[in-house]
Amino acid sequence: MRKAKVGIIGCGNISRIYCKNLQAYEETELVFCADLDPARAAERAAEYGVPKSGTAEELLADPEVEIVVNLTIPASHARVSLQALEAGKHVYAEKPITVTREEALALQEASRRTGKRIAGAPETFLGGAIQTCRRLIDEGAIGRPVAASAFMLSGGHESWHPDPEFYYKQGGGPMFDMGPYYLTALVTLLGPIASVTGSAVTTHAERLIRSEPKKGTLIQVEVPTHLAGVLDFENGAVATLVTSFDTPGGTTVPPIEIYGTEGTLLVPDPNGFGGDVQLRRIGSPGFESIPLTHGYTDNNRGIGVADLARAIREDRPHRASGDMAAHVLEAMHGIHDAAATGIRYRMRSRCERPEPMPELQPEDGAAAG
Repeated sequence: MRKAKVGIIGCGNISRIYCKNLQAYEETELVFCADLDPARAAERAAEYGVPKSGTAEELLADPEVEIVVNLTIPASHARVSLQALEAGKHVYAEKPITVTREEALALQEASRRTGKRIAGAPETFLGGAIQTCRRLIDEGAIGRPVAASAFMLSGGHESWHPDPEFYYKQGGGPMFDMGPYYLTALVTLLGPIASVTGSAVTTHAERLIRSEPKKGTLIQVEVPTHLAGVLDFENGAVATLVTSFDTPGGTTVPPIEIYGTEGTLLVPDPNGFGGDVQLRRIGSPGFESIPLTHGYTDNNRGIGVADLARAIREDRPHRASGDMAAHVLEAMHGIHDAAATGIRYRMRSRCERPEPMPELQPEDGAAAG
């Protein structure tokens, strides 16, 4: 298959793993690195042997680039992605796909109008762990899914992150930071969401940065830092999702559990591609570890871009769809809205469950990377 020519806009730290992997996948060839700081773009291009570097405008004007990978800050996601679509490029955007629901709708409309595809992170659901869980659910290993629990509990980012202010400003918070991983996994496993409700609290009005280089700086907190949501899925399952920056004492709860009429499934951290999948069927003495049936179990960032490239060539839907990313974004806003108003939020968007990834073949080995 002819490789798709890819360009990256935004050469921060996350770009390194994308540069590495997009040079390795058989579906993609990284040909351009761009950034607001051309020197940083040139540095990243040299680091990974990328032939071209420059500004975003120069990248978008380059006819060789077919797919733009948007790794800018969330506030710039909509603007950069819209510019790329208008320039005739397909787009893969880091999470969240945009900041607002209105921006997501504009992005979907532009995709339809230009005939160019929009895809969005997170892509970790394409990894071996969640794909194995998907297979178990689809094969009836736990019977009919009835409910789920999901937890992302932390003490916040001010103790380790070099620049943590964003996480406590509008557009930040634990739901928008990590919720996309959990909600995308749940939609993959259970299908689209029908409605959500939630409660929220802002535990501390200020946060003290304890990490360098801004140690001692006070952050004025603008967003809820502990949210508890309830999600009703179209298939009848009910899930709870708790995201928090207010649990510095740690936790013993698993990332995700799926409860069915015939058993319980423990899903590994959806912020990773691999992990230990555990299953307990009715009547069994305990949980058993299930061998992964799918590959991509390392840090396979960029696999969503590779799948997008292959889908374009094969004229099929890509898995990390813009519709799913927009659906997840709406659910996160819906939980915040419900917490603020006390009124259940009914989803306006919907998406299809993405097609499962191909399973490992015997010659592939136990954990393809």
